[in-house]
Amino acid sequence: MAKCFPLTSDNVDVIRSQFPALQRKIEGDSPTYLDGPGGTQSPESVILAISDYLRGGNSNLGGRFLVSQETEAIVAKAREGVAALLGASKEEVFFGANMTSVTFTLSRALCQEWQQGDEVIVTDADHGANRSSWIMAAQDRGVTVQHLPIVDQQGALDLEKLDGLLNANTRLVAITAASNITGNKTDLDVVIDKCRKVGSKVFVDAVHLLPHQLVDVKALDVDFLACSAYKFYGPHLGIMYGKAEWLSSLTPYKVAPAPDVTPKRWETGTLNFEALSGVVATIDYLASLGEGDSLRARLVSAYDNIHCYEDELAAYFLQKLKDVESAELFGLNAVEGRTATFALRFGERDPAEIAEALGQRQIYVWSGHLYADRLTDAFGVTEKGGILRVGLMHYNTKAEIDTFFEALHQIL
Repeated sequence: MAKCFPLTSDNVDVIRSQFPALQRKIEGDSPTYLDGPGGTQSPESVILAISDYLRGGNSNLGGRFLVSQETEAIVAKAREGVAALLGASKEEVFFGANMTSVTFTLSRALCQEWQQGDEVIVTDADHGANRSSWIMAAQDRGVTVQHLPIVDQQGALDLEKLDGLLNANTRLVAITAASNITGNKTDLDVVIDKCRKVGSKVFVDAVHLLPHQLVDVKALDVDFLACSAYKFYGPHLGIMYGKAEWLSSLTPYKVAPAPDVTPKRWETGTLNFEALSGVVATIDYLASLGEGDSLRARLVSAYDNIHCYEDELAAYFLQKLKDVESAELFGLNAVEGRTATFALRFGERDPAEIAEALGQRQIYVWSGHLYADRLTDAFGVTEKGGILRVGLMHYNTKAEIDTFFEALHQIL
């Protein structure tokens, strides 16, 4: 069992005190942020790191003067920190504007290897960012796109059907690590093992998983993995991992004079240095929630603590949900195998209407298809307004869950 130190129901207020947004007062009350899957709040240390970079001097790389050298040190430290977060080497990490941008960048290069008769597989559970890039690349190259469906209303991917889709012509399988709608986790070990048997590369969208669970790209043996810093308490920045052999051998779209060494050859234009300063502080914040002799060890410990506490919140949420007579849950009705993200409907009530009524009470949730429209299509609810999504992070509390359900009962 994970050791819940230092994050428990008794001391979560110590964590919350580090987040300025959680201290904000609107008409005398603090907002209840249950919108984490759409973007998390940031601790003070991250906010200060961004402003301190700009305050101390903003310079591009390669200058023969102090401020430029300080910027180079920030980029290096950010790369090392993200490598520790993902279990990668620093040469296997590159940055971009957002997850969608770095995925489009990679897809442009990777598809140059594809030929007519080849196939790629995307899934019905994925966010559009991990479908559209690959579908458009396939269309450009005359490559067939296969769709892996879900099993049922719980939203689990039908991994048995993956065997029937995979073949010697499969060049790539793009799959989510966890659904941004239901919170369901994917058994990546099973998927990657199946793909290895036919020689297919694997691209993993870890945007929703990474705020809740640490990954180890080497242990997974995944080819590519993308994530977004603003989903795990940092600034808006896209992050891509790629195996060194692929980042070195593929040809990226870049301007001619730009460096042609990995991973810099993948970073088009000037990097967002202030955001990278924030990423360094974000990883330091996460590591502060754990113990260990190295950054990776502290992150492993921290995520054990986060996972333990969020499971406690998820169990409490699911128990309270039982008292809502009209509630329909899309996803697993259990703590195991999911993040603390819940997709809900309440009869024929429009989720947008409920979200707006909650918003008027300063309780923040999302509604709609949330860019996973093939999943809400499969649930048969897209034309009905999609779902109401409630997402719990490690800075949320049981009291906030109570606030949500009290308001929900009033609205319904």
